[in-house]
Amino acid sequence: MATNESAENYLETILILSRKLPVVRSVDVATELGFKKSSVSIAMKNLREKKYITVTDAGYIYLTTSGKEMAEMIYERHEFFSSWLISLGVDEEIATADACKMEHAISKKSFQAIKNSICGVSSNE
Repeated sequence: MATNESAENYLETILILSRKLPVVRSVDVATELGFKKSSVSIAMKNLREKKYITVTDAGYIYLTTSGKEMAEMIYERHEFFSSWLISLGVDEEIATADACKMEHAISKKSFQAIKNSICGVSSNE
């Protein structure tokens, strides 16, 4: 199922918050991203309709299996590109901002090839 950059950012944020908080609510996502609660509410509805999240009656947000897979993929890319750019001497703030752009724009195949090359893994493995 195709997603857009905005949806990927929301999923990644939910994943990160779920690792820090006992439960994740729309207000937590809004606070983390600096967005209005109404904007986040619309996004959560869209993610629910695409079956990336479930929301309990109490308003707790949980990633579905497909939502978690997407979020983890984006988060892995973010962490990888951030640390790689920092290791190349890029300022942390710039590296993080650039990683945010790169994580959405690259294909799975290209990301894997870059990761294998940088980590010294043969493409035959």
